[in-house]
Amino acid sequence: MPAVSMPAKWRTPLWGTQVLCLLLVLMGLTAPPAAAQTPKPQDSWRIDLAGPEADRGNVARRPDGITVKDSRGRTRSVPGASAVYTSPGRSLGRQLTAFTVRTKAKVPAGTRVQTEVRGSNHPGTWTQWRATGAGGAVRLPQAVSLLQVRLTLLGVPGGASPTVHAVTIAAAAVQPAPQQTPGTGRAATSGPTYRLFATREGLVGGTTANGHVIQPRDHFVALPSRRMLAVNGGQEYKVRLCYKGRCETAPVWDVGPWNTRDDYWNPPAQREMWRDLPQGTPEAQAAYLNGYNGGLDEFGRRAANPAGIDVADGTFWDGLGMTNNDYVDVTFMPDGGGGGGSTTVTAWTEANVRSCASTSCNPPVSKVYPGQSYPADCWVVGQKVTAEGVTNDKWVRLPLNAGGVGYVSGIYLKGDETGGVSRQC
Repeated sequence: MPAVSMPAKWRTPLWGTQVLCLLLVLMGLTAPPAAAQTPKPQDSWRIDLAGPEADRGNVARRPDGITVKDSRGRTRSVPGASAVYTSPGRSLGRQLTAFTVRTKAKVPAGTRVQTEVRGSNHPGTWTQWRATGAGGAVRLPQAVSLLQVRLTLLGVPGGASPTVHAVTIAAAAVQPAPQQTPGTGRAATSGPTYRLFATREGLVGGTTANGHVIQPRDHFVALPSRRMLAVNGGQEYKVRLCYKGRCETAPVWDVGPWNTRDDYWNPPAQREMWRDLPQGTPEAQAAYLNGYNGGLDEFGRRAANPAGIDVADGTFWDGLGMTNNDYVDVTFMPDGGGGGGSTTVTAWTEANVRSCASTSCNPPVSKVYPGQSYPADCWVVGQKVTAEGVTNDKWVRLPLNAGGVGYVSGIYLKGDETGGVSRQC
């Protein structure tokens, strides 16, 4: 096609255009071209309590906020009806350690709202949860670029419940230097190991502190603090238990036994309660064996055993081969073991990431994209998937930035049938 030429009367010499632009700039009618700028990260934002991406357990949405859906529901770790709301992770666009979280709520007598935050600076790893203090202030033990908020609504069984109307988060004006105390920030793949008295949880059909409904022969554990409580179905906080030569790694899905603020795996200076006890010593153990705190737990109950961990039936019977409550060796993995133990996988095509190893788990929780690489934990056997004439029943577990994990069929990953992941979950 021949070039299209402007009529001569519409043409402007190049030097004339430059002079005209300069005159317009001087007159303030236009501005010189500027390089593209990255939007400034927000200093404050509001959580969308009605957003579909959040994780909810027994939460009812109302026009004025969220509240407890079923006031008859309760867990062993909470003295009344409860609901748990966990927001999606929010990218901060920078490194921050300190925040102010304002929770606007209607809190009838006898009810309570607990607000906690955690952060991440590496896919699949999180700091431990921290409760907000006076005025909603909270400081995490390390700088993070992703932030998540958890709300626990505590109501009266069969009675009143709190309603959260709004949650606003603001970056602190002055960011204190993050602490570098071991055990409170991003942990190593394998943390400290303690010998602890373990009890069988049971309670099939009940609800755990993260909203999980306990199944027969279930696999999880409970620790007496919310700081390492994973989201429902999540693997971001785990422990490895060993008993008489048999071992199993299990996620932390409940709070207990005895106490709810006893993070004994942290150094005494960082412990939420009982800071005069040595690291690795549960308060119930000290109370039962040594008469600590008059032999009572945080609620004034007499400790009937020295338990520092509860074990779900499947882990207790099938994983460890236990028949009675006994001492076990417990290795703490506060970041889910995703530190140096993860493998990188690469997708060859776009594919859905699902909450279980089956295409029946809808809606998808994330996606992988062609040529992009992702950290992977391990693989499981799941639904058979066929693509381009090849069938594969291996599904690879991926840590999600918003917390928890998802599964993608190995058929969509480069390499062998597991995308190069050698460890089975």
